[in-house]
Amino acid sequence: MIGKEISPILVEIEQSLWNFECMTPDKPEYPDEAFRAACKIFMSVIMDRMWTLQEKEGIDIEDRIVMASKAGKQMRELVKTYTDIDTHKLYERN
Repeated sequence: MIGKEISPILVEIEQSLWNFECMTPDKPEYPDEAFRAACKIFMSVIMDRMWTLQEKEGIDIEDRIVMASKAGKQMRELVKTYTDIDTHKLYERN
């Protein structure tokens, strides 16, 4: 599956970030497309883990839908609060 396929890439990115942050006092300077990609990756991972939890706890489909919707809304609120970026606009063409 895609998660296992891209895991080595994600781990390499994580290691590169640790190295950068340990060695450089500067900020990384992410462009908009990198921020968008990071948000998408995070949401994919969180939804995957949420599915695992839902399966383990035997949560019914209606509650799963509510949980997924709430997670998306909270992610949008978090990003907006701390960056003033509306995640709904990340894919708009300018």
